Amino acid sequence: MENQYDHLEFPGVVPRTFIGALIVSVLASPIMGVINLLRLSKIYALIAVRLALGCVVLSTLRFFRVQVRHKFGHQVEAFFVILTALQFHLLFYCTRPLPNILALAVANMAYAYWLRGNFYKALNCLIFATIVFRCDMLLLLCPLALELFAVTLMIFMPRCNNLSSLIQTRSISLCKAIKYCIGPTLLSIGFTIMVDSIMWKKILWPEFEVFWFNSVLNRSSEWGTHSFHWYFTSALPRSLLAAYPLFLLGVLIDRRVLVFVLPVFSFILLYSKLPHKELRFIISSVPMLNLSAAVAANRIFNNRKKTLWKFLNLIMLGLFFISLGCTLVFFLASYDNYPSSNALKDLHQIGHLNNTDELWVHIDTFSAMNGISRFCENDSPWRYSKEEGIPLEEFFRRNFTYLVSEQLDVDGFKCLQHASGFSRVRLQSSLPPIILVKEPKLYIHGNTKIKDIMQINWAGCS
Repeated sequence: MENQYDHLEFPGVVPRTFIGALIVSVLASPIMGVINLLRLSKIYALIAVRLALGCVVLSTLRFFRVQVRHKFGHQVEAFFVILTALQFHLLFYCTRPLPNILALAVANMAYAYWLRGNFYKALNCLIFATIVFRCDMLLLLCPLALELFAVTLMIFMPRCNNLSSLIQTRSISLCKAIKYCIGPTLLSIGFTIMVDSIMWKKILWPEFEVFWFNSVLNRSSEWGTHSFHWYFTSALPRSLLAAYPLFLLGVLIDRRVLVFVLPVFSFILLYSKLPHKELRFIISSVPMLNLSAAVAANRIFNNRKKTLWKFLNLIMLGLFFISLGCTLVFFLASYDNYPSSNALKDLHQIGHLNNTDELWVHIDTFSAMNGISRFCENDSPWRYSKEEGIPLEEFFRRNFTYLVSEQLDVDGFKCLQHASGFSRVRLQSSLPPIILVKEPKLYIHGNTKIKDIMQINWAGCS
């Protein structure tokens, strides 16, 4: 196992479950069989795995979309598809092998069952996502459960009948919730402990450790912090684009939407109390917010012949075009946002040496975090090291052939080539109005003791 996986050598800050990787690998195994049979590069395996994950997430999103059609009609469904297609981040994240994305897939199913009226199935989906993939999904599970239980209380409180009819949903009972959810809860806990204890070689419930680290010890802030309002003023505007103002309007103009948006909004609000913030933490909220935006877009479109609504319709069309432009910029920027994989690819193509049994490449932490994974590695004679904590003056005493590093100068090594990555967006008065500026992010170094390296025509670091 140690030869195939490096999670024991580089465990990360907190352990994560292998259940998602197991599911995706099973789905990708037929394609992997063909890749191995044809002896293709490992990078094709990465493509196969990410395609399998993307198909899983998009299939659950389709399931949610079908329920949107049944609940709100074909036009709302169409606007839901348009708004989703115009957003960069949701579709970008769909193929990223992260626990957040696996939780997103399960959350999509929960949303679909919620719209259908299968509340216990919706709760069980969120319970599974919380226990196995992301413990922070508890912040979505609790508001949803409380809302459903609140409807039960309203039925027996005459003064709340108007609010109960506003929500327009069937109630659930606490006893039935315990009856239907206790089994899946125990099975989920048992399943993750069984699988992950084998993979991590110790008795382990990964998400409990994550919960303890983030919530009890509150150590996630060691990886950076943002202000309380960051999700509302930065993350959601970037991820939703045109859907951001439309989802707010949807809550105001269609009372059916409030019941679905309220728990999701509460999820984001509760998450905002955690100082360490990233967009992927709340990515599960995007589909439901897109539903609210689609409802608003549908209302604007249907009333476009009226004076005020005609003006709103023009604004909406403008927002769609702005979203398309932003998505294009985001796409081009992300294409150059992981330069280390390009650096390693160039090294494999140029840096092969004759009359040598092994070519040792050291990959520093920055490079490993910006595009290089086990899928990018080649077979013999290439060997790789990701050993951390080596002082710069120590490298020349090692037997590394090459370094892929963010450092420009390393004793005993010569900088051979640089890899550029996205730096910033620059506006200009001429065409094109937007320029994506790139700058050197990391460098390929060659051992000066090996003369054959210096005879290769490298691009240089200037």
